[in-house]
Amino acid sequence: MSNEVKKMGLISLILMIFTSVFGFANGPVGFYLMGYSAIPWYILAAIFFFIPFALMMAEYGSAYRHEQGGIYSWMNDSVGPRYAFIVTFMWFTSYVIWMVSTSSKVWIPFSTFIFGTDRTQEWSLFGLSSTQTIGILGILWMVIVTLVAAKGLKQITKVTTVGGIAVMGLNVVLILTSLIILILNGGQFAQEINGVDAFITSPNPAYLSPLAVFSFVVFAIFAYGGTEAVAGLVDQTENPKKTFPKGILIAAVVISVGYALAILLWGVSANWQDVLSGDTTNMGNITYVLMYNLGLEFGHAIGVSAAVATEIAIWFARITGLSMFLAYTGAFFTLIYSPLKALIQGTPKEIWPKKLTKINKAGMPETAMWIQCLLVCLIVFLVSFGGSTASAFYNKLTLMANVSMTLPYVFLGLAFPFFKNREGLERPFVAFKSKGFAYLVTFVVVAVVGFANVFTIIQPAIEGAMSDTIWMVAGPVFFAILAFGIYENYAMRQKKNKL
Repeated sequence: MSNEVKKMGLISLILMIFTSVFGFANGPVGFYLMGYSAIPWYILAAIFFFIPFALMMAEYGSAYRHEQGGIYSWMNDSVGPRYAFIVTFMWFTSYVIWMVSTSSKVWIPFSTFIFGTDRTQEWSLFGLSSTQTIGILGILWMVIVTLVAAKGLKQITKVTTVGGIAVMGLNVVLILTSLIILILNGGQFAQEINGVDAFITSPNPAYLSPLAVFSFVVFAIFAYGGTEAVAGLVDQTENPKKTFPKGILIAAVVISVGYALAILLWGVSANWQDVLSGDTTNMGNITYVLMYNLGLEFGHAIGVSAAVATEIAIWFARITGLSMFLAYTGAFFTLIYSPLKALIQGTPKEIWPKKLTKINKAGMPETAMWIQCLLVCLIVFLVSFGGSTASAFYNKLTLMANVSMTLPYVFLGLAFPFFKNREGLERPFVAFKSKGFAYLVTFVVVAVVGFANVFTIIQPAIEGAMSDTIWMVAGPVFFAILAFGIYENYAMRQKKNKL
């Protein structure tokens, strides 16, 4: 009997890439910020970011397939240990900011599941404002998840797999319900398609200036987040030299068409001005607002009473809330230890104090997890007590997460020419045969992600929201300085030991 692991064919590879990258919530966010005009940007992001970046990551992954250090190993061998450590640390801290954002935003689907609508903006504990209350709940969430995860109770992620499956099921609900509404309404879209202009101009007044439009590119790139995970699929693919590039291209088409279709279908049930222009709608609750409205319009289309239509809307929102809450919970229980463990075990152990590298009986870096928890709680506290409204708070968290999660792509891209020039390296998979083309691709990826982040960061400052700009910059700058300091301390200790 053969022990050889069965490798993936083209269809399996496409499905794996799709489930790793496609995010249901990216459609609602795109429609909220840009309406139908989000579609061209999602397609352009697939062409100029997702396809080249995924192929770059695949080259890294296949060349260093026997290395255990992940990103650190790639960067260390391509550029050098200092660069490798700073990039790996920045990659890790992007998940710290993700936890800052998600620990607070997770209460929106929880509230939607319980009440049928997002009531987090009305919550108040001990006389605190809603934003401060959400911040306290975010801190509480972080402490509880760290406490449970540190004990190694990872079985909870198996339960929350249901959430991931349910979120994928929401795509089916969106498609079928929207088609029924469209047929019963005689082919009429709630958000009219008034020619080509609908795909160029946003209905959102905040996204009409060129600067604001260019800042949306970060959202389009974020919609293809998780691309680096694709690197590990090369060795699991049949005939990777032919199958893998084909799989990436087809997956890019499927994902970008999926986003385009989702944005179009939201326009079937939701008129931007009527449904999304209110002060209580934000980037945190947009998915639930649109799903509630989808249920409401479905009720109207099939001719039920207003009361029954409202009940349908509440259950659409509740099911979405439960699905997203479970999916967030599952992701949280994995990401609270996985990037941290990769950082500690993938980098030289001499960099860290012995207490940080210690693994408990459950196989968890418990001390390091509690230090991570303290850091996340501190940032949540500072941001939530910063005096902004709940909607502004959620939007700020989303922007912080988008910038911090996409910034490491710049550094991974910048290292690619060094990797291509590395001699004596076995390369089972090569997507970019000529060095000139590899340099061009590097320039395109780095320019797209770099400029998108620059526009995202400076836009709030130009529009008078300087605190938003400061928060987006503060995280990456602080963590880059911290990483440099940690590495220099290690380098000095290494020099002393050699003397």
